[in-house]
Amino acid sequence: MARFHYRASTLAGDLQEGEMDAGSEQEVADRLSALDLLPLRIDAAAISGGGGGLSLSFGPRGGRIRQKDIVVLTGELATLLQAGLPLDRALQVMIQVAERPAVATLMSQVRDEIHGGSSLAEALATREHIFGRFYINMLHAGEAGGAMEVVLARMAEYLERSKALKETVTSALIYPVILLVVAVTSVLVLLTFVVPQFAQMFNDVGKALPVPTQIVMAVGEALRSYWWAIIGGTVATVWGLRRLFRDEQRRAWLDARLLKLPLVGRLITEVETSRFARTLGTLLSNGVSLLQAMSIVANTLSNRVLVAEVQAASGAVREGRGLADTLAASRRFPPFAIHMIQVGEESGQLEEMLLKVAVAFDNEVNATIKRLLALLEPAMILGLGAIIAGIIISILMAIMGVNELAF
Repeated sequence: MARFHYRASTLAGDLQEGEMDAGSEQEVADRLSALDLLPLRIDAAAISGGGGGLSLSFGPRGGRIRQKDIVVLTGELATLLQAGLPLDRALQVMIQVAERPAVATLMSQVRDEIHGGSSLAEALATREHIFGRFYINMLHAGEAGGAMEVVLARMAEYLERSKALKETVTSALIYPVILLVVAVTSVLVLLTFVVPQFAQMFNDVGKALPVPTQIVMAVGEALRSYWWAIIGGTVATVWGLRRLFRDEQRRAWLDARLLKLPLVGRLITEVETSRFARTLGTLLSNGVSLLQAMSIVANTLSNRVLVAEVQAASGAVREGRGLADTLAASRRFPPFAIHMIQVGEESGQLEEMLLKVAVAFDNEVNATIKRLLALLEPAMILGLGAIIAGIIISILMAIMGVNELAF
């Protein structure tokens, strides 16, 4: 048995908070439901027992609205509306349960605008930089169809899946990044601290050093003497490249080259295909027209080449051509995705097929990441070993030369 801290709402919209011993979060939720309470948040209770649980939303108090906050408040609002609470009362409950002042302030502003006569979509439309065009259009569709709680529930699921996909990619890169940092640090320590220890001894001998040793010592001396210039040059280069690729044409050129890289290009294509399919399928299932949905989807993709293909497909669909045929002509999207979209168009179940494509490519992304890491990690280890071995061998060559001179 474990202790859980919960926040729940009554059917009248009153907030209740407390702790409960149970075997799992689901058991707590079931008990609360039996008491006619609507669970809003269930967390593991603090070990110190000082009242209040461990929050699922970490970070400084206040500040900007994070993507994690959007996911949480969307799910909470969907749950409250499905329980039958009116929108203004649901927002009031969310203000009370908000753990970050920034979220409470946002919800207060939205509630005030709704009291002034705006709809939820209109209130959030002024904050498109926070919620995004996709989110706003989904709310418009929900309000038009009278199924706001259903749309919000699907939105919460969509955001959770998108967040999970992003976290999968991010988590997979953690180990290679750590390995790269360790490799660079090890080489810098060797060149700037270890190698210079032998410099004076070799200079005293007066014999010409082997070329590999001279190169290693020159690199070490340059790092020690001009480290400030190297750091400044690196920063300037990164800044210059970022500024350079802000231009859409240059960014499109870079994105095209990335798509041609082995494994990396495949991973980018799979991630973008999953995002395209899930976003388009979610929009279509909530009553958004195909043309409007295609316009929204283009803004959710990152690769400029694929964005251009989706925009071209949108124009072709407007002229009466099929979506699958248009995407197939570009040869940018995977054949499996094209086939599934074609089946969806022929059967009249396009949105369902798109969501299945998204799930399939989520799995493909995980598999591709594993394959990429299976090659990247040993390659980095071998590269680090080769560099360190080269430095050590160059020093040993010089030491052996000194010993020969002594005899």
